[in-house]
Amino acid sequence: MSQQLINRSSDLKRLQDEGYEIEIRANHLLVKNVPYLTSRKEVRLGVLVSTLTLAGDKTTIPDDHQTHFQGEVPCHEDGSPNGKILNQSARRTLGNGVEIDHSFSARPKENGGRYLDYYDKITTYVAILEGPAQTVDPSATAKTFSVIPAETTSIFKYVDTASSRAAIGAVTDKLRTGKIGIIGLGGTGSYILDQIAKTPVDEIHLFDGDLFLQHNAFRSPGAPSIDTLLKKQNKAEYFGEIYSMMRNGIVVHPYEVNSTNLDHLKEMTFVFIAIDNGPAKRTIIEALEAWNIPFIDVGMGVYLAEDKVGGILRVTASSPAMRNHVHEKGRISFGAAHEENEYNRNIQIADLNALNGILAVIKWKKMMGFYLDFENEYFSTYTIDGNHLNNEDSDNEI
Repeated sequence: MSQQLINRSSDLKRLQDEGYEIEIRANHLLVKNVPYLTSRKEVRLGVLVSTLTLAGDKTTIPDDHQTHFQGEVPCHEDGSPNGKILNQSARRTLGNGVEIDHSFSARPKENGGRYLDYYDKITTYVAILEGPAQTVDPSATAKTFSVIPAETTSIFKYVDTASSRAAIGAVTDKLRTGKIGIIGLGGTGSYILDQIAKTPVDEIHLFDGDLFLQHNAFRSPGAPSIDTLLKKQNKAEYFGEIYSMMRNGIVVHPYEVNSTNLDHLKEMTFVFIAIDNGPAKRTIIEALEAWNIPFIDVGMGVYLAEDKVGGILRVTASSPAMRNHVHEKGRISFGAAHEENEYNRNIQIADLNALNGILAVIKWKKMMGFYLDFENEYFSTYTIDGNHLNNEDSDNEI
């Protein structure tokens, strides 16, 4: 991805061709071995770091005028700190091994205060840092023409610029959690996939034996064409094709999970269960508990009253540290689906499916340490009437 992006972006390619050591990592542009002068009037080498703004598979105009820097405080020829660009100093991690010590701010006077491209931005900052260093060592230069290293692999097929712009790369790294299983790709399961696919988990395993039909189109993310529906693809294969356009690591299992193929779950590090077959769910959960695999089960109960839809969404989490609530408090139903539950008649409530799926993914992110979670709830319900969100079964009570 790194070299491919450089080749397709004229500004990055120009930097590389002129000898700058550039790399794309953690969704940032890194410029290595940039000379600067310390307070001791010694020449040292640092790393310039900039966020990247992309349009598809190439760069566009930088969205800000700031950069970061890894190294000591850069100084003028007399050894005084370069306060002209120094914005703040604090050691921070941006993810994937990228660490910074300072933030710089040098807004251009022309072009409405914006840099024309990344060549304009990087060469401006390099000149500010390099100039004082060259008064001590005239040969000091960031144009090293070093050998270009092999690019690192990425789970995404294009760069996640949202995380870099929000500077949450280090927090996002907590979601690199191995293999995630999603059992059931109906309404709620497909929205769980839609959210998980945008995180850096290594692999997402999709389990479903049903076909993707017309009614599914109204309960799932996206907008399939008539031609797509006429194909009557397996759900796991259908969603596998879509999300494989965005990321690697999608593994399709086009069958329902039962006692004959349970072992396929054994390698998962986390499992989402989004099916309404109680007996099948019991078999799956007993296996996950035996293998110490954490999971989240989702459910929805809706009904018609006075020509309006009411109901409750449920998210039940379980980990090796917190299992008993599932069975002792009956937090998951293992019975057959009830005919009076309107959801089992395929009514179109994509908004509730999306909310149920997103609540499950938020809980997963809490369990991974991404979100704050002082309450540590393992059972949550959302009631449509009144917008009530209720949390119970905290592991703080253990």
